[in-house]
Amino acid sequence: MKAVIVKKTGELPPRVHNLLRLAEVAGIPSNPEHRRFLGELSAYYIQSRYPEEVRTAGSTISRELAGSVLRRAEQTVQWVLSMLK
Repeated sequence: MKAVIVKKTGELPPRVHNLLRLAEVAGIPSNPEHRRFLGELSAYYIQSRYPEEVRTAGSTISRELAGSVLRRAEQTVQWVLSMLK
């Protein structure tokens, strides 16, 4: 998303990891489901970034949920990359 911001604005993107905020700044169109997933994905990033949160996250995230989120994240990456073409 940061690359989309640079491409569209010619400016450096904000130094944040909040995907909802980055999508907004990038002007990436999204529906409520996309926004919900970006918020969810941002929350997982925060949990994985800080070791004390990983233990908590690991106890609540099943292998199936992790696989589902990973597949949706991969689709989102491809969607965003298509905006750079």
